[in-house]
Amino acid sequence: MAGGETRVVLVAAAALVDIDGRVLMQRRPEGKAMAGLWEFPGGKVEAGETPEACLIRELKEELDLDVTVACLAPLTFASHAYEDFHLLMPLYVCRRWEGRARPREDQAIRWVRPLKMAGLPMPPADVPLVAMLRDLL
Repeated sequence: MAGGETRVVLVAAAALVDIDGRVLMQRRPEGKAMAGLWEFPGGKVEAGETPEACLIRELKEELDLDVTVACLAPLTFASHAYEDFHLLMPLYVCRRWEGRARPREDQAIRWVRPLKMAGLPMPPADVPLVAMLRDLL
């Protein structure tokens, strides 16, 4: 960008927590940036969209889950400088949804206990969120 300005990208993410206290992680599919890394489900917030509306849309598109705004509780956020943009990512905790998580975009999914999450290769912005989740759960 001109004048050394950094483009800020807003991405909303969800920590889906099951009844056993495990968190759903998904692996970025081949062909996408950071392919093979494990991340929290979510996606880029579109123009005119709230982070909550983004998560409702993304969780349906990616995992075939129906979520309501009332079930999304903000927990923390990540602010990370990548080479060509700056990522701002609010992380919401969700313990209630309708449906059974199934990958719809060629991504692998896995339910992971918070203490085991640090062993997964993740995008740099996701890594600090793990400690926050571990403390909560």
